[in-house]
Amino acid sequence: MIALRIEDIRQFTAKLFVGETFDHFLIKEAEIVTFNVFTIDGHIRQGYYSEEELEENQMEELSSWKMIRPYCFSLIKGKKLPGSFQIVLQMPPQAVDKFVTGHQIPLKADQVNGLYLNIRYEEGKLFCVTGTSVSIFTLDKTLDMEWDQAVRSFLKKNEIIFQEE
Repeated sequence: MIALRIEDIRQFTAKLFVGETFDHFLIKEAEIVTFNVFTIDGHIRQGYYSEEELEENQMEELSSWKMIRPYCFSLIKGKKLPGSFQIVLQMPPQAVDKFVTGHQIPLKADQVNGLYLNIRYEEGKLFCVTGTSVSIFTLDKTLDMEWDQAVRSFLKKNEIIFQEE
């Protein structure tokens, strides 16, 4: 787990809320504080969509950030900055499988519960904190190290300037 302080908050939030930079992630949860506290649970409610809609839109357990992003943007846009926000993004399961095999991680993809990017803005500072979750006990930190490096590379590739805390 690493904490990365984002240097240019305006640029980052534009990429997060307006651009498509983070659209391939799923949203686990979000909390946005403006004139009220808005909480979003990214889990798709069973029964809301038909089986055909779920299959057609390739929806699984969590909503995509692409789907939720416009709602979050509508909560923060305006003349006043939000008091704070916290967004937990998760790598989609099919990407986790590819990540585990591509980085020669000594785990099976089904043992990885999630690869997370926690985005937290408060007191005028914005941080991205990496996180992993596995279903077994292991002392091996290869997954953590590879995910940390993948997030660093992702931010650099998207020209997001950060400092490691």
